[in-house]
Amino acid sequence: MMRNFAAQLGTSGILFFFLLLLLLVGAATNAKDTDGIRVTFRNELPEAVTVYFEGEDRRLPQGEPIPALGGERIVTTFPGHRFTYDFGGERHWVQTRADRDLELLLADKTEILVRCTTTASGFRETGQSLDIRVIPWWSPRGASRFLELVRDHYYDGCALNRVVPFFLTQFGIAADTEKRRHWRTRSITDDPKHEEVSFLPGMLSYAGSGPDSRYGEVFIVMPDTPQRQLEHFGANSWETPFGIVQQPLDETPITRWHETGDIKPFGDGTNPERIHQDDGYEYLMTNFPELDYIETCRVEEIEVNADKEL
Repeated sequence: MMRNFAAQLGTSGILFFFLLLLLLVGAATNAKDTDGIRVTFRNELPEAVTVYFEGEDRRLPQGEPIPALGGERIVTTFPGHRFTYDFGGERHWVQTRADRDLELLLADKTEILVRCTTTASGFRETGQSLDIRVIPWWSPRGASRFLELVRDHYYDGCALNRVVPFFLTQFGIAADTEKRRHWRTRSITDDPKHEEVSFLPGMLSYAGSGPDSRYGEVFIVMPDTPQRQLEHFGANSWETPFGIVQQPLDETPITRWHETGDIKPFGDGTNPERIHQDDGYEYLMTNFPELDYIETCRVEEIEVNADKEL
């Protein structure tokens, strides 16, 4: 039967048939390279910016300006397409990638500083400085959420409810009942891990209960944490560092925070589920009167430098 089919096609027909087959196989193999992608541009700058698609002969604005300090715009495009935005008298470029669906607009900055003050020594010291370098490329979604919460004053008055030396300090169940109820239901997806970013004392990451469970609870790796534990951090998908304490740790209040013991059910410390209840902070003040707290956290926003001309 195949002989009759080949005879009917002839030499040119057979060649055409195989060329068509090769084209179909190639199209299937390269489908991922040509598929469109959805990219979210998130503006972390202190003023609204317009994102432009850079075509061969013209710039095409992608809708209205993206609002400052956390505004977003979703664009459907293709890997390798180039976009620009103008800020501080300079033009900044973004090239899309198939493996990245979130682009943070930072005007070429690689980190943003968050300045906090805390209590220490069981609330006997106040106004203790703690500066955090937020490094977005380590964990873009995690970094953006932390900045968003700091701008919302989410961490103001927040209890350091899990302080375990040589392990971690955890906080992030807001003192404000409405804020903790609001943000707890707005978890973010996990960020890809970077093999070159290993956990060190002073690093910050999110606590979580499973994949894509990050919302607001974070931990700081404590000084002198054993290497074995440092290597274990990151075993869970939600544990990707997003920042690190700027000062030498022995010059911060970290080593003077009141030790709580581990949280229930792992120890005899605080019960996170109990803190989440409406009277959660009354529970803390009654049962753990020597807890230390975050007093305030504020973002040191990127400065606008408009002296340069495009």
